[in-house]
Parts: sequence; C-alpha cells; structure tokens
Amino acid sequence: MFWKSNPVPKPRCQAEHEGPKELTIALELRDKCMKQGGSVRGDYTTVVDGDRRYVEVSDSFCELVGYRREELIGKRFDDLTAPGTNDIPNVFQLFVSLGYMHGLWMLVNRTGTRILVRYEAWVRPDCYIQGKMELVAGNDRFLA
Repeated sequence: MFWKSNPVPKPRCQAEHEGPKELTIALELRDKCMKQGGSVRGDYTTVVDGDRRYVEVSDSFCELVGYRREELIGKRFDDLTAPGTNDIPNVFQLFVSLGYMHGLWMLVNRTGTRILVRYEAWVRPDCYIQGKMELVAGNDRFLA
C-alpha cells in the first residue's frame, strides 16, 4: 500500500526541457530497457522526486529500513545509502539522462545495518522516479 505526502511540486524531466519528441524517445527507451532487464520482483517500492526525496514508500520498504512512513516522506534517499558505497550525485545525473537504471545498491537501515538490494528504477511520465527492489541472496552476512 502506498501513501502520498502532501502535494509535492512536479519535478521536471530533462527530456521535458528539450521538447515532446525527446520525452517520447526517452519513454520508449525506458520501456525497451524495462522489457529486457525487468527481472526485479519489486518486494520494496519507492517513489522519489527530482531532489531525491521520498514521496511514496511501500509498507514493506518501511519495515525493511526500520522507519515509519511519516519519517521517510521528505527524507533523501542519500540518507539511506550506505556511506562510501555510491557517488550519488553522478549516479543520479546519469540515471536522469538515461531515464532507466538497474543494478545493486547498498542501503543502510535505522540501526546502521547494511542491506544489499537489487533495484530497477525508471522516470515515470509524471517525471517522478519509481523504483522497485528485492533483497540479494546471501544478504544475511550484511544483516547479521
């Protein structure tokens, strides 16, 4: 189940600045990539805005990271990324330019435990970024 915070200003997509043709091409590329690499089950789902702040989170994601929904809404996903594991600004810029990415990400929960997830994320037509995640097998070494 999703819950939305108070209305958040709609982010602007990079392709949206360039015009409708570029936005259509970006969405077609995203759909093609999702068909080829769309193998993430989506046990945990989030939506973030252009400032990397959560605007929607699934109940399962809240449970995974140990925060209540109202604590997560407005928090940046940077805050739940394990320190020193990703160059967030550069990865985010690459993602925004491509419109779709998938791979591995190291989260950190409320107590500081590292959680390795496989993720798939895409820019939605409304320009918010939706992602789905699943735990990576062998994650027990991080959760111990």
